[in-house]
Amino acid sequence: MGKIRRQYSSKIKLEAAIALISGKVPVAELCQKYSVHQTVLQRWRNDLLEKGPEIFNRRKKSDENDSSNEALERKVGQLTMELDFLKKALGK
Repeated sequence: MGKIRRQYSSKIKLEAAIALISGKVPVAELCQKYSVHQTVLQRWRNDLLEKGPEIFNRRKKSDENDSSNEALERKVGQLTMELDFLKKALGK
């Protein structure tokens, strides 16, 4: 049987990556503390450095969501009016 892969929470990954970036704790000690291989820690660090700026781009995403929500609300209103019209036309 193969070894079962561990799944780490994003909080643990972030904590380990920040500790690695800070350089205050040796890599070997971090590997032992989090029970992961050095390459896994390096991958978490690289992910943080590459995707870190996206964390602070919430405003841009929320603006896109707002415009999408407005379009959906307009469509719901239109369909509701059509449904009401058809109900009246059928006499219900």
